[in-house]
Amino acid sequence: QVQLVESGGGLVQAGGSLRLSCAASGSIISINAMGWYRQAPGKLRELVTRITSGGRTNYADSVKGRFTISRDNAKNTVYLQMNSLKPEDTAVYYCNAEIGSYSVPSISWGQGTQVTVSS
Repeated sequence: QVQLVESGGGLVQAGGSLRLSCAASGSIISINAMGWYRQAPGKLRELVTRITSGGRTNYADSVKGRFTISRDNAKNTVYLQMNSLKPEDTAVYYCNAEIGSYSVPSISWGQGTQVTVSS
């Protein structure tokens, strides 16, 4: 079973920065893609950004130009650099990974880390 552990969340003032990390461990054959989702109170969980093993990325329109995703394939770790943070970025951020398989890929989720941006 694969475990994802996030770190780096916290409280920051508007305009500030945070860097989130997510490390995968366990029975890993390969990781096809990793990404970050977030969920604010009263709202659905939404995709923030995603990166494939080949380095292809995508971003939600709301974070383009402010957030950057990167990964270290050798360490099975993904990072999220968040700059110019806004109060509307406040949410629980969840790490996600698509794990390769001999047959069918599986999806793993982290426990989530709180990001709070004060005005």
